[in-house]
Amino acid sequence: MNLPFFPRLKGDITIWFIFFALLIISLVEVFSAISMLSYGSGTFWAPFIRQAMFLSVGAIICVAVSYIPSTLFKFVSAGWPIIVLVLLITALSGGEVNGASRWLNIMGMSFQPSEFAKGILIATIALVLARCREGGGVNRFAIRYVAIFTLPVALLIFKDNISTGLFLCLVIYMMMFVAGVPAKQMAGLTLGIMILGAVGYTSLRAFPDQDDPFYKTSVGGMFKRVPTAKERVFGKSLVITADPDSLVVTDKNMQVVHARIAASNNNHGIGLMPGNSVERDYLPQAYSDFIFAIIIEETGLWGSGIVLLLYLVLLFRIGIIANKCGQNFSAFLVMGLGILLVGQALLNMAVATGLGPVTGQTLPLISRGGTSTLITCVYFGMIQSVAWSGLKKVEGVSSQEDNVIELQQEEEITIESADEVVNHSTQNG
Repeated sequence: MNLPFFPRLKGDITIWFIFFALLIISLVEVFSAISMLSYGSGTFWAPFIRQAMFLSVGAIICVAVSYIPSTLFKFVSAGWPIIVLVLLITALSGGEVNGASRWLNIMGMSFQPSEFAKGILIATIALVLARCREGGGVNRFAIRYVAIFTLPVALLIFKDNISTGLFLCLVIYMMMFVAGVPAKQMAGLTLGIMILGAVGYTSLRAFPDQDDPFYKTSVGGMFKRVPTAKERVFGKSLVITADPDSLVVTDKNMQVVHARIAASNNNHGIGLMPGNSVERDYLPQAYSDFIFAIIIEETGLWGSGIVLLLYLVLLFRIGIIANKCGQNFSAFLVMGLGILLVGQALLNMAVATGLGPVTGQTLPLISRGGTSTLITCVYFGMIQSVAWSGLKKVEGVSSQEDNVIELQQEEEITIESADEVVNHSTQNG
């Protein structure tokens, strides 16, 4: 279906509007929040130009991917063994950021394999659920195959990025729920998750601190990210209450304290207007993980509310697309991508507003990024490809129904004409 104002774009017009709206918001807010990067690079425009280039390339990629038939996305699952190998290499020899091996350097280019792993795993699970489709749900073997494909990827990510590993597992769990995994199996899985959660919570609290000699000599090499997670969950870096001790700015709570200050410095909900942020000069990652705090400071409740509404409408439209889709794989794929994007956005917002511990999750399409921005644009293109296929299916069905109605009307006219001829002949006889 050709859109009225963009004749070469195909898909859902509402999602195209959301996509370009998020790109514009990203340009405005990243431009406003990159003071630290500008100071470090010695030039004001370089960080902004970089972001504009990534968004431009991402938009082109999104349009290109939207033209790919959605059935071909099944072949994305062929990358599962490759991404497992890449994640393993990254865990063993990847570049470190904040003490975590998350980046891989190839020919001078750095990227995050976990960003690729998200989409590949979701496509793989969508294919598994589609192949196991039975009646109104999936058969009892689906959960076994889902575990086989999910655990290696999630565990390799979990080692150096706990929040991303857990979040990805949550996305897969929601896909299984939507696909209709048998209720008994979902109940057992939920119970198992609750038990693991309780064990993990207790273990995390009992885990030694970084200053503990046992940590330095025994477990520090393998579990180097656990103390950071412990500090974020149990430490005073999570500033939710008005505890005076928690409001003292330290190296550990600098991000969250300045994020709360930015969110509260919003001119009584009206906002300071773009470009007038104060906390951008003090808040680390103001242009990335905590950009939503800058949005609240500059645009107040109305601006942050619009951003939240865009993501919620995106999920709503994706639900409609999945419902119209004629193929199980495409429906599961688009729902998985929708849950991933919107869930990550809500998680980022929760962190920025103090409703959850720091996770390092960016705001999709708005936060400054390289790999994450381009991959997110690929996800939007895949969603639009499925939307186009679904719309074509609906239009095809409607055309068939119209043809049937026309044939029925022609038959009725023919029968009526025949009756008239017979009656006329009878009268004349």
